[in-house]
Amino acid sequence: MKVVEAQSAVLSNYEVYKHLSEQRDSYKKTKRRGPPNLETVVRELLQYMTTNPSPLSQTPLTYSPSCISELLERLRPYNLAKGEVIMLLNLRPASVAALNTIVEDMSERFDEEQQEAIVTAVAEVLGQFPASAEAQGEDSEAAGDVDMGNTTVA
Repeated sequence: MKVVEAQSAVLSNYEVYKHLSEQRDSYKKTKRRGPPNLETVVRELLQYMTTNPSPLSQTPLTYSPSCISELLERLRPYNLAKGEVIMLLNLRPASVAALNTIVEDMSERFDEEQQEAIVTAVAEVLGQFPASAEAQGEDSEAAGDVDMGNTTVA
């Protein structure tokens, strides 16, 4: 076998998730088993992708086949690199601080208004990720009194 064109396309986590789900379902419909190694990889990868804090763990799933093209259209004016757009799709940043970890030289390339517009576009197209119960619990502990009855002094 000869590789004709290496790295011709990059897939988002959502696209990989959909492909693996469809492949698993096709094996189930035909009532045949795939290669054991393939079944293990597919099962573990789908489990990883649907485990919190992954954006794909949200039910119902807010991603759709049209969301990728819609997000690309909304982000076109910002001239983001292909890798940055894929990371935006995969990580779904909810704040400018999270966006800063994805976009290289963000403060030099975009002003604060543009940064907020990017975060807003991602949230509108891909949906908001609900705060986890752990994060809400941490916020309530930080805001209120903390029980320090079990601490010892050395």
